[in-house]
Amino acid sequence: MITKDRYYLPFEMRTAQGGAEGENIVEGYAAVFERPTVLYTENGVEYCEIISRTAFAGVDLSDVVMNYNHTGKPVARTRNGSLVLTIDDTGLKVTARLGGTQEARAMYEEIKGGYIDKMSFCFVADRSADTYENIPGRYTRRINRIKTVYDVAAVDFPAYDDTTLEARSAFAAEAAKLTAEAEKRRKKAYILQKTLEV
Repeated sequence: MITKDRYYLPFEMRTAQGGAEGENIVEGYAAVFERPTVLYTENGVEYCEIISRTAFAGVDLSDVVMNYNHTGKPVARTRNGSLVLTIDDTGLKVTARLGGTQEARAMYEEIKGGYIDKMSFCFVADRSADTYENIPGRYTRRINRIKTVYDVAAVDFPAYDDTTLEARSAFAAEAAKLTAEAEKRRKKAYILQKTLEV
């Protein structure tokens, strides 16, 4: 089963300057590189994700849609040129022309009015390329390679319950492995200490 991830980024979406009147152009970032994002906190431990600067290398962005909360009709699409996705030093930049459909024009007005001000993207990561860091109080998954991008979305909130559950399952196996390894090292150190005391 392929697990789709959703990365939610609180980021101000803004109207692009210089477009022709009626083009309804908006810009924003659906992902920002090297920024730790806390997905959830449990028992005082933050569970974070970081998207590496090289994560999008080789990803085909030629047929990606933009929608609302990852559902509904597309309001822009790379294939017809109404959506342009670029990778720059900051992250995955979204430039969308929201004038082609009634839904697109409505979204433009909601963004312009400040009712929607966050972005996200839905993707499949190459989990074999993920790396993990476990420091006291924080457990971090680094996404090093993204295989597929399904959509970019204007979203209401930066996280949803199903995303949290998915994140928990993604972290669970690796966290259990690291905990078991730490326990094994602790036992070896204890045995070595007791042996040296004799």
